Amino acid sequence: MNDLISLLVDPWQYAFMQRALIVGMVTALVCGVISCWLVLIGWSLMGDAISHAVLPGVVLAYIWGVPFAVGALLFAAIAVTLIGGMRGQRLVKEDAAIGIVFTTLFAFGTVLISITPSQTDLNHILFGNLLGITKTDMWQVIVLGAITVVVVLLKRRDLTLFAFDPTHARSLGLSTRVLSSLLLGALAVTVVVSFQAVGVILAVSMLIVPGATARLLTSSIWRMLWLAPLIAAVCVLVGILLSYAFDTSSGGMIGVVLGVAFGIVYLFGPSSALFTMLRRHHSEEEAEAALREKNEDARLGSTR
Repeated sequence: MNDLISLLVDPWQYAFMQRALIVGMVTALVCGVISCWLVLIGWSLMGDAISHAVLPGVVLAYIWGVPFAVGALLFAAIAVTLIGGMRGQRLVKEDAAIGIVFTTLFAFGTVLISITPSQTDLNHILFGNLLGITKTDMWQVIVLGAITVVVVLLKRRDLTLFAFDPTHARSLGLSTRVLSSLLLGALAVTVVVSFQAVGVILAVSMLIVPGATARLLTSSIWRMLWLAPLIAAVCVLVGILLSYAFDTSSGGMIGVVLGVAFGIVYLFGPSSALFTMLRRHHSEEEAEAALREKNEDARLGSTR
């Protein structure tokens, strides 16, 4: 029992753990909110693409001596612009455009890494280094995260209408192109935020799993908007503690915890096959009981 209490309390005495917790919670909030619309619209692959496409920006930022977030944001914007442009021309399908852009930029990033002498651990770029977050990184995440959350929440009704019924949104005078660009821009910033916490590769887990898990628990977008960040926050907290206890990758552990949380909800949640079977069995029992009661009442009535 004392060991458990020590695990839950002792880590927060260190400044680097406090910074990791703050950055993790901000990342959970931003990614949780954005993931709801990504799941509803079906843009999960888009999140995957942009999270991989920022790699060359991170490497170039190292070469130029500027914050990683600057390079990541630049290439996230480039990826969004290229995908949007190819999709608008309609010469190739959307999924093909996404695949072409993200694989090309990610490959370019790996080439840059291979030819750039660096003291920076490649694993920190690919899988994050949440426990090594600096104060500068922390404030970058807080500012970018706050701006993103405020913007998307102010436009939440328009974005929700765009997600469920773009045709109706256009009939009301809303520009679906503007809303799409707004969401893509928010996604680009969110990728930069999540990159600081879990790295380029695992950022997609923060962008998809919270929203997908919340979707299994409720069909209401408004409930999803608080459930998804809550799920992400709990998983981040557990992941940080486990990575500290077992001396493992913080980003990797957060990704594992997110996957386990989704698996539990998928197997045992209200939308699961097991829950549906139990509910059907309970309904059948209630129907049989009601039928027996009705037959008993009829028998007593005929006796009288």
